[in-house]
Amino acid sequence: MDEHLFLALAQYWNPTYSCFTFEKVDLVPTIEEYIALLRYLKIQTDKVYSRPG
Repeated sequence: MDEHLFLALAQYWNPTYSCFTFEKVDLVPTIEEYIALLRYLKIQTDKVYSRPG
């Protein structure tokens, strides 16, 4: 992963809600976007995980 990209994104990550927060807008990457960001091809996209909100 690109270190500069990671550092730029990390400042907007909200660990409480597991999303990126830009002022009043929350963004959650899709599985495909996570794969692209992490450059990792072996993620099993057919499995869905959830947790109580």
